[in-house]
Amino acid sequence: KFEGIIGRSRGMEQVCTLAGKVIDSDVTVLLSGETGTGKEVLARCIHGEGTRSAAAFVPVNCGAMAEQLLESELFGHRRGAFTGAVGDRPGLFEAADGGTLFLDEIGETSPALQVRLLRAIQEGEIRRVGEDRDRRGDVRVIAATHRHLKEETQAGRFREDLYYRLSVFPIHLPPLRERREDIPDLALHFLEQRQQRQANSPGGFTAATMDAFCRYDWPGNIRELQNEVERGALLAGGEERIDALHLSEQIADSTPGAGLPRSGKMKEVIAQVEREMIAQALQQHGGNRTRAAADLGVSRW
Repeated sequence: KFEGIIGRSRGMEQVCTLAGKVIDSDVTVLLSGETGTGKEVLARCIHGEGTRSAAAFVPVNCGAMAEQLLESELFGHRRGAFTGAVGDRPGLFEAADGGTLFLDEIGETSPALQVRLLRAIQEGEIRRVGEDRDRRGDVRVIAATHRHLKEETQAGRFREDLYYRLSVFPIHLPPLRERREDIPDLALHFLEQRQQRQANSPGGFTAATMDAFCRYDWPGNIRELQNEVERGALLAGGEERIDALHLSEQIADSTPGAGLPRSGKMKEVIAQVEREMIAQALQQHGGNRTRAAADLGVSRW
């Protein structure tokens, strides 16, 4: 169990099992998964449960800055190294000394910066922009990406040596549509968080609302669900529960066929669920039966 990780699905059990094996290690971890699946939350859990928890957890979004700014942010700079460098400044690698540096969206970095990152991670040495000497540090690196870095290396967009250095211990976070059984727990968790901030928040969800939540595919994943709960609570006002009338149009009108069947003989219901899951897996993998079967945990049919 990790504080902040909500879910009892098989996919999340596997994530937590893997994370539990690296909390007391300094090994580099690569978290992959779609945007909004909770990669930074997991990174904070790995840091917070491990031997480095007393030191700093330093996050940086590598896709949110220009290359020169990101280089200075990560490695620091010497006074006069570039226009605007009015004084010596340590970087985030130095700020994370003894702790963890979380490199979010590592796939957005340039080839030139990837070379410097490789040296910093592999040798434990960084050099501030404008300096001619190296500085050593003790930093545990956790990286994250929504891209398929293996494919990026094959296409020449990401350095292969850095990829292998980062993916010593990969953990993939499944999208919310592949862990629908976790949606009720997540929705209640976000509503409880709001109740702690706002005294007049609704006390729960109607059955229609929860059914709509479980039918919807959530392309924005957990972040989208959290925003939807917040929106529904605002529209519900002082009402006892959030109803389907308070939901966004695309969620309220989600295809009923995507949800779990509510009636019929058990054999027919199971067959329908299997057909829908197989069709969805094939669609996600462009008709590739081997990959679809691997995702479903069954043999290739």
